[in-house]
Amino acid sequence: MLTALIIFIMMYVGMLALPRWRVLFAVGGAAAMVAFGVLPVGEVFDAVNWNVVMMIAGTMGIVSLFIESGMPARLADIMLGKTPNACWAIVVLSVFAGVVSAFVDNVATVLMIAPVGLAICGKLKLNPVPVIIAIAVSSNLQGAATLVGDTTSMLLGSYADMSFVDFIWWRGKPSIFWAVELGALGTVFILLRIFRKQKEPVELGHISEVTDYVPSIMMILMVVSLIIASFFTFPVIDEYKNGVLCLAICIIDIIQSMVRRKGFAPLKLVSSEMDYATLGMLCGLFVVISAITKAGIVDKIAVWFAEIGNGNIFLLYTIIVFGSVILSAFIDNIPYVAAMLPVVEGLALKLNIDPVVLYFGLLSGATLGGNITPFGASANVTGIGILQKEGYEVSTAEFMKIGVPFTMTAVLISYLFIWLVWG
Repeated sequence: MLTALIIFIMMYVGMLALPRWRVLFAVGGAAAMVAFGVLPVGEVFDAVNWNVVMMIAGTMGIVSLFIESGMPARLADIMLGKTPNACWAIVVLSVFAGVVSAFVDNVATVLMIAPVGLAICGKLKLNPVPVIIAIAVSSNLQGAATLVGDTTSMLLGSYADMSFVDFIWWRGKPSIFWAVELGALGTVFILLRIFRKQKEPVELGHISEVTDYVPSIMMILMVVSLIIASFFTFPVIDEYKNGVLCLAICIIDIIQSMVRRKGFAPLKLVSSEMDYATLGMLCGLFVVISAITKAGIVDKIAVWFAEIGNGNIFLLYTIIVFGSVILSAFIDNIPYVAAMLPVVEGLALKLNIDPVVLYFGLLSGATLGGNITPFGASANVTGIGILQKEGYEVSTAEFMKIGVPFTMTAVLISYLFIWLVWG
C-alpha cells in the first residue's frame, strides 16, 4: 500500500508542478504501478475505461470535421449577435455547455462546444484560456443532472437501478437533477463576476459560411443516439455502447466526407487532429487509480469516513460530500465513484439507513469536486488538451481561480438541497 501511495503522490505532484509533461507523468505512474507489482500486467487492460476512451476518440473525430465545416464559426456569429458584450457571450456559452452536458457526456460536450468558444475568442481577440476553463467546469457540473450526462451518473444509475426519469423525480421527491440545476444557477453569478471586466462590444460582421452540413447532422445524431441508447441494454457490448456509438458515427462521418470529396483528406484531417496525448493521459490515470484501489487505499479512506461519522448521518453525509470534493480534485471521479459506490452502500447498511442521500452526496461531491483542479475530471483534461493544441499552457493556479469559487458555490447549494429533501 505504501508503494502505491508514494507512486500516486509523486505522479500527481509532477503533473501539477510540470504541466507540460503531464502525459509522461500519467503514463510513467501507470508503468511504475505495474513494475512494482501493485497492479498485475494482466489487469492493466481492464483497468482502463475503454468506453470513455472510445467515446472521446470518436467525438474528437466528429468534432474535427464539424470544425472544418465552418459550423462552430457560424454558431459563434449567431451567439455574438444576440449578446451585448464579451462577458455575456462567455457566460451564455458556458451555460449552453452545461445544458448540453446534462444529456451528453461532459467530455463530448467540451469537444463540441470548445470550438465555438475558440471562434468567439478569435473574433473578439480574447485569451481563450479562461473561456475554455469556464466551458469545461460548466460541462462537468451538469453532467450529474441526468442518467446520460456523465459516466459517473451512469455508474450510479446502474448500481442503484435508476432510470432516466428517476434522476429527475424519484420516490415521490425531486431528485438530483434539481440539486445540480440549482447549483448551476448559482454559478452563473460567479461567472458574471469572473468575466465582469470583459466588456468588449460585440460587433457582428461577416457571417461565416458553412461548407458542409453533414458533420453537424452527425453531431446531432450522436447526441440523440446516446440518449436513446441509455434506455436499452445491448448484449456483450453494453458497457461499451456509448464508445461504440461515437466511434461508429465518426467512421460513417469520415467515409461520407471522403466519398463527397473524392479523396483521403478527411481521414488525414481526423488522424492529425486526434489528441493522442489526452487519450494517453486518461489511460494512465485509469490504471493508476485502479492500482491504488487494488492496494486498498480507497477502502482505507471509506473506513476513515465511517469512523469520523461515528453513527451521525448528517456528519457522515457531510464527510462524504466534502471528502469527495477534496479527493476528486486530484483523483479522476469516474474510477473514484465506481470504487466508492459499494462502500457507501455498506455504510448505509451498517447504519440501517436509506443509502439515497449518501449516493447523491457522493455523486454531487465527486462530480463537482473535479472542477477544483485541472485533473479532477476528464472534461478538464480534455479542455486543457484543446488549449495546448492551440499553443496555450494552463497553470494549476490559473485553473483554480475559476474552478474553486465555481465549485464551492455549486457544491454548497447542492449539498443543502439534497439534505433538506433526502436527509
